[in-house]
Amino acid sequence: MELARGDLARILYEASANDADYIFRDSIKALTQDEMGVDVAFEHSRPRRFDFVIGADGLHSIVRRLAFGADPEFVRHAGLYAATIPLPGSNGKGEMFVLNTPGKLAALHPCQGVPLAYFIFWHPEIPQFDYTDLDQHKRILEKSFAGIGWRVPEFLDAVRVAHDMYFDSVARVDVAKWARGRIALLGDASSCVSLFGDGSTLAIAGAYQLAKALKESPTDPQGAFGRYQAAHSKLVASKQKNLISTAARIVPRTPAGLWLSTRLFWRTMGGLGTVVRFGRKLRGKLR
Repeated sequence: MELARGDLARILYEASANDADYIFRDSIKALTQDEMGVDVAFEHSRPRRFDFVIGADGLHSIVRRLAFGADPEFVRHAGLYAATIPLPGSNGKGEMFVLNTPGKLAALHPCQGVPLAYFIFWHPEIPQFDYTDLDQHKRILEKSFAGIGWRVPEFLDAVRVAHDMYFDSVARVDVAKWARGRIALLGDASSCVSLFGDGSTLAIAGAYQLAKALKESPTDPQGAFGRYQAAHSKLVASKQKNLISTAARIVPRTPAGLWLSTRLFWRTMGGLGTVVRFGRKLRGKLR
């Protein structure tokens, strides 16, 4: 089931707003912990003290960086980059169109009546890549998808005028121990399987396991964090193990890989009865 990120955020916020204190437009700049709690310094808000700090802040986790170490210690580039952008005014009838060329995929993906242009491509790790730099992202996409036909020029036109766009590396996060003292990591911050690994599903399942463990042992955080990792890592392991093979099936890097992937895809999707249509022109592109 597909759910837009903004809708999921709204649902979770509305469900918890009466029981949680939300701080918007701010960020953590320092963490200091002792045996009884954690002192948190914010960029703008006053400092506060908490019993625990849970870093659920994604692939580029600030909590992980402050409490565990720099990103290169834990983040491994999986060989791909991905981007997506809305295409207002495009046809959103619920069908998905995909164009594969060796090492690259462009797709028109329906999402609640507002189709998305979707890019995935294999690329070595980009030096000085900044996941917040929109102008850099536009340059990378222009260079990577130049000269490709179908509706890709239309997609790139939307990229050029975009004020906001998702663009990031496909990566794995491997943290041996998900907790240090009273600071723990959750979701992509602890064990990212980026893009192909049910990240949102795993994050919610992990949050359940963490809450359950803390409820059972409120005075023994180390024991609770250990049980949380022991239980949840079983779900994460298979997803991380299959990350590269899944990526290679979705974005084959060679003409032979495209031929094989397309036929296996049709056989699988036909059996599931999924409504996916590849037009004749696209099938020609796949060969």
